[in-house]
Amino acid sequence: MRKVDIFNHIWPTEFFDALIGHIGQMTDITLRSGAVPMITNLDRRFEVMDMFGEGYQQVLTLASPPLEKIADPEKALELSKIGSDSMASLCEKYPERFPAFVGTAPMNHPTGMASESKRAIEELGAAGMQIYTNIKGQPLDHPDFEPFFEYMNESGKPIWMHPARGQGFADYQSEDRSEYEIWWTFGWPYETSAAMARLVFSGIFDRYPNLNIITHHAGGMVPFFEGRVGPGWDQMGKRTSDRDLGAVKDALKKPHLQYFKEFYADTASFGSKKAIEHAIEFFGEDRIVFASDAPFDPDVYPGDNQRNRVDRGRHGRQRESVLQERLQTDGNRLTNTFRRGT
Repeated sequence: MRKVDIFNHIWPTEFFDALIGHIGQMTDITLRSGAVPMITNLDRRFEVMDMFGEGYQQVLTLASPPLEKIADPEKALELSKIGSDSMASLCEKYPERFPAFVGTAPMNHPTGMASESKRAIEELGAAGMQIYTNIKGQPLDHPDFEPFFEYMNESGKPIWMHPARGQGFADYQSEDRSEYEIWWTFGWPYETSAAMARLVFSGIFDRYPNLNIITHHAGGMVPFFEGRVGPGWDQMGKRTSDRDLGAVKDALKKPHLQYFKEFYADTASFGSKKAIEHAIEFFGEDRIVFASDAPFDPDVYPGDNQRNRVDRGRHGRQRESVLQERLQTDGNRLTNTFRRGT
């Protein structure tokens, strides 16, 4: 049985060399990524993958940082091309290991965000495109990013949405930085949830009904706060006096909670059984996809905790038969429906 891990990260050699050539010294989360051998070392990646038996495959995505954070539009476009070209080469060379890859859209490039997505998908066979929850501080529903969503709606390919926030986003207005890596632990799930909300209430799914968005880390905070997201937001506008937010909700073609349930969510939750269970209950089994977030384990030795996460991703389901169906369905969907070149 194929076990397709749809959200994990890599820096292919060509991309890594271009990245380091541009940024020079790695810092913060990029330094963390660079310290993990599996992110650049294929032999180590294969060694870890083999721990999970025959049929385990990875859909490749570039690891952080967001391209628009580290590069101007032209350089971001260049890095995006290098990343897609190098991942496509890996898929071509190791099809049993890597059945597909996901391009990263250069969202700060006015035309490249759509044209490079089109090239990656239609010429290289990318399964979809990765974006981040904000574009250098701008929300995803900003009009500048409309060309990207318009193209992805036309393509029918999914969007992989990864959270983005760093220590410069302070926990309190009186401070100038986030402390204790709160920006990561709580900030990333909030980023995902806020991005989902902006997309829903901006009406983007009414304008582009063929969009399919995969949220990382089990859908962020949304499944845990279904009461606030659903009945709580039924009262939208009652808490705001300087504009008519009720009209925003009323303008949607469907009840707002339904849009949230139409996102996809992966099982990458640092081994949390309850997070996976909540995600299944909220989104439904058909909208949950298996992912490990490899190689970002909290342990020094990469692979140990990935095994824990894969096992939790399996046994977080109520019945083993449901798990087997889910993994096989993911395998068929991602290597056939989303397969490179189809």
